[in-house]
Amino acid sequence: MRPSPRKLSRRDLLERWWVLPVAGTLGAFGFMGWYASRVTFGKERVGAPNFQPEEAQWVASRSALSEEWAEVGFTYAGRPCVLLRVPEPVPGGLSVDGAHYAAYSRVCTHLGCSVNLVRDLEILAFAYNYRPPQEDRHPQLGCPCHFSVFDPLGAGEAVFGKANGPLPRVRLEARGGDLYATGIEPAPELGG
Repeated sequence: MRPSPRKLSRRDLLERWWVLPVAGTLGAFGFMGWYASRVTFGKERVGAPNFQPEEAQWVASRSALSEEWAEVGFTYAGRPCVLLRVPEPVPGGLSVDGAHYAAYSRVCTHLGCSVNLVRDLEILAFAYNYRPPQEDRHPQLGCPCHFSVFDPLGAGEAVFGKANGPLPRVRLEARGGDLYATGIEPAPELGG
Protein backbone atom coordinates (compact mmCIF):
# COMPACT_ATOMS: atom_id res chain seq x y z
CA MET A 1 0.00 0.00 0.00
CA ARG A 2 1.35 3.39 -1.05
CA PRO A 3 1.35 6.22 1.43
CA SER A 4 -0.99 9.00 0.45
CA PRO A 5 0.73 12.12 -0.88
CA ARG A 6 1.15 14.93 1.61
CA LYS A 7 -1.01 17.91 0.79
CA LEU A 8 0.60 21.31 0.62
CA SER A 9 -0.97 23.41 3.31
CA ARG A 10 -1.35 27.14 3.27
CA ARG A 11 1.29 27.38 5.97
CA ASP A 12 3.78 25.34 3.89
CA LEU A 13 3.10 27.58 0.91
CA LEU A 14 3.71 30.75 2.94
CA GLU A 15 6.95 29.31 4.33
CA ARG A 16 8.28 28.70 0.80
CA TRP A 17 7.00 31.82 -1.05
CA TRP A 18 10.50 33.32 -1.09
CA VAL A 19 11.62 30.82 -3.73
CA LEU A 20 9.74 32.66 -6.52
CA PRO A 21 11.29 36.15 -6.10
CA VAL A 22 14.74 34.66 -5.51
CA ALA A 23 14.48 32.52 -8.65
CA GLY A 24 13.21 35.51 -10.63
CA THR A 25 16.06 37.71 -9.38
CA LEU A 26 18.69 35.08 -10.18
CA GLY A 27 17.20 34.61 -13.63
CA ALA A 28 17.18 38.37 -14.30
CA PHE A 29 20.78 38.82 -13.17
CA GLY A 30 21.84 35.77 -15.16
CA PHE A 31 20.25 37.22 -18.31
CA MET A 32 21.87 40.63 -17.71
CA GLY A 33 25.29 38.99 -17.29
CA TRP A 34 24.85 36.97 -20.48
CA TYR A 35 23.69 40.04 -22.42
CA ALA A 36 26.52 42.25 -21.10
CA SER A 37 29.15 39.66 -22.04
CA ARG A 38 27.59 39.27 -25.52
CA VAL A 39 27.58 43.02 -26.13
CA THR A 40 31.09 43.50 -24.74
CA PHE A 41 32.92 40.44 -26.05
CA GLY A 42 30.69 39.23 -28.91
CA LYS A 43 31.60 41.81 -31.57
CA GLU A 44 32.03 40.37 -35.06
CA ARG A 45 35.38 40.98 -36.68
CA VAL A 46 35.56 42.58 -40.09
CA GLY A 47 36.37 40.07 -42.78
CA ALA A 48 37.43 40.38 -46.38
CA PRO A 49 35.13 42.61 -48.42
CA ASN A 50 32.03 40.81 -49.71
CA PHE A 51 30.75 43.35 -52.21
CA GLN A 52 27.59 42.55 -54.14
CA PRO A 53 27.81 44.26 -57.54
CA GLU A 54 25.30 47.02 -58.18
CA GLU A 55 24.89 49.56 -60.93
CA ALA A 56 27.65 52.19 -60.90
CA GLN A 57 26.49 55.47 -59.38
CA TRP A 58 28.29 58.80 -59.19
CA VAL A 59 28.87 59.78 -55.55
CA ALA A 60 31.09 62.87 -55.50
CA SER A 61 33.98 64.61 -57.18
CA ARG A 62 37.28 64.07 -55.42
CA SER A 63 37.67 67.86 -55.13
CA ALA A 64 34.60 67.91 -52.83
CA LEU A 65 36.63 65.85 -50.36
CA SER A 66 39.73 68.03 -50.21
CA GLU A 67 40.42 67.59 -46.46
CA GLU A 68 40.75 64.53 -44.25
CA TRP A 69 37.48 63.56 -42.57
CA ALA A 70 35.42 65.38 -45.20
CA GLU A 71 32.13 63.53 -45.72
CA VAL A 72 29.47 63.23 -48.39
CA GLY A 73 26.11 61.57 -47.79
CA PHE A 74 24.44 59.60 -50.59
CA THR A 75 21.93 56.83 -51.18
CA TYR A 76 23.07 53.64 -52.88
CA ALA A 77 21.10 50.45 -53.53
CA GLY A 78 18.25 51.93 -51.50
CA ARG A 79 20.39 52.51 -48.40
CA PRO A 80 21.68 55.76 -46.95
CA CYS A 81 25.48 55.79 -47.09
CA VAL A 82 28.39 58.05 -46.21
CA LEU A 83 31.63 58.64 -48.10
CA LEU A 84 34.64 59.72 -46.04
CA ARG A 85 38.12 60.90 -46.90
CA VAL A 86 40.29 59.21 -44.30
CA PRO A 87 43.97 59.73 -43.37
CA GLU A 88 45.12 56.16 -44.11
CA PRO A 89 44.18 53.17 -46.26
CA VAL A 90 41.19 51.16 -45.01
CA PRO A 91 40.38 47.52 -45.90
CA GLY A 92 37.66 47.71 -48.55
CA GLY A 93 38.39 51.40 -49.20
CA LEU A 94 40.01 53.17 -52.13
CA SER A 95 43.35 54.99 -52.39
CA VAL A 96 43.94 57.37 -55.31
CA ASP A 97 46.93 59.72 -55.73
CA GLY A 98 47.77 59.61 -52.02
CA ALA A 99 44.18 60.27 -50.88
CA HIS A 100 42.23 57.54 -49.08
CA TYR A 101 38.46 57.05 -49.18
CA ALA A 102 36.01 54.73 -47.44
CA ALA A 103 32.24 54.46 -47.76
CA TYR A 104 29.78 52.75 -45.44
CA SER A 105 26.08 52.14 -45.12
CA ARG A 106 24.68 54.53 -42.51
CA VAL A 107 22.20 51.91 -41.25
CA CYS A 108 23.25 50.83 -37.75
CA THR A 109 23.55 47.05 -37.45
CA HIS A 110 21.76 47.07 -34.10
CA LEU A 111 18.25 48.33 -34.94
CA GLY A 112 18.63 50.30 -38.16
CA CYS A 113 19.00 53.93 -37.03
CA SER A 114 21.25 56.27 -39.05
CA VAL A 115 24.84 56.65 -37.88
CA ASN A 116 26.61 60.03 -38.00
CA LEU A 117 30.26 61.05 -38.07
CA VAL A 118 31.16 62.25 -34.57
CA ARG A 119 34.20 64.50 -34.93
CA ASP A 120 34.46 65.81 -31.35
CA LEU A 121 35.85 63.06 -29.11
CA GLU A 122 34.58 64.83 -26.00
CA ILE A 123 31.04 64.56 -27.35
CA LEU A 124 31.75 60.90 -28.05
CA ALA A 125 32.91 60.45 -24.45
CA PHE A 126 30.03 62.41 -22.91
CA ALA A 127 27.06 61.42 -25.09
CA TYR A 128 28.11 57.90 -26.15
CA ASN A 129 30.08 57.01 -23.01
CA TYR A 130 32.98 55.88 -25.20
CA ARG A 131 36.53 57.18 -25.18
CA PRO A 132 38.65 55.54 -27.88
CA PRO A 133 42.10 54.18 -26.96
CA GLN A 134 45.00 56.56 -27.57
CA GLU A 135 45.92 54.95 -30.90
CA ASP A 136 42.35 55.35 -32.19
CA ARG A 137 41.87 59.06 -31.39
CA HIS A 138 40.02 60.03 -34.56
CA PRO A 139 36.38 60.70 -35.51
CA GLN A 140 34.05 57.73 -35.17
CA LEU A 141 30.66 56.82 -36.63
CA GLY A 142 28.06 56.88 -33.86
CA CYS A 143 24.43 55.80 -33.67
CA PRO A 144 22.39 58.31 -31.62
CA CYS A 145 19.56 55.83 -30.91
CA HIS A 146 21.36 53.30 -28.69
CA PHE A 147 24.89 54.78 -28.73
CA SER A 148 26.77 52.17 -30.72
CA VAL A 149 30.13 53.31 -32.11
CA PHE A 150 31.83 52.13 -35.32
CA ASP A 151 35.46 52.74 -36.33
CA PRO A 152 35.77 54.14 -39.88
CA LEU A 153 39.51 53.33 -39.96
CA GLY A 154 38.75 49.79 -38.80
CA ALA A 155 36.57 49.03 -41.87
CA GLY A 156 33.39 49.99 -39.99
CA GLU A 157 33.92 47.56 -37.12
CA ALA A 158 31.57 47.92 -34.13
CA VAL A 159 33.78 48.97 -31.22
CA PHE A 160 31.23 49.95 -28.56
CA GLY A 161 27.54 49.63 -27.77
CA LYS A 162 24.79 47.18 -28.57
CA ALA A 163 25.64 46.71 -32.25
CA ASN A 164 27.70 43.56 -32.74
CA GLY A 165 28.22 43.63 -36.50
CA PRO A 166 30.31 46.00 -38.64
CA LEU A 167 28.73 48.52 -40.99
CA PRO A 168 28.42 47.24 -44.57
CA ARG A 169 31.09 48.75 -46.81
CA VAL A 170 30.49 50.32 -50.21
CA ARG A 171 32.92 49.54 -53.04
CA LEU A 172 34.33 52.71 -54.58
CA GLU A 173 35.89 53.30 -57.97
CA ALA A 174 37.72 56.38 -59.26
CA ARG A 175 36.85 57.56 -62.75
CA GLY A 176 38.84 60.65 -63.60
CA GLY A 177 38.21 63.19 -60.85
CA ASP A 178 35.01 61.49 -59.68
CA LEU A 179 34.19 58.71 -57.24
CA TYR A 180 31.58 56.09 -58.08
CA ALA A 181 29.90 53.44 -55.93
CA THR A 182 29.92 50.09 -57.73
CA GLY A 183 28.96 47.54 -55.05
CA ILE A 184 27.86 47.16 -51.45
CA GLU A 185 28.10 44.45 -48.83
CA PRO A 186 24.86 42.71 -47.89
CA ALA A 187 22.88 44.22 -45.04
CA PRO A 188 23.12 42.12 -41.87
CA GLU A 189 20.08 40.99 -39.95
CA LEU A 190 19.25 43.78 -37.52
CA GLY A 191 19.48 43.23 -33.79
CA GLY A 192 22.44 40.88 -34.00
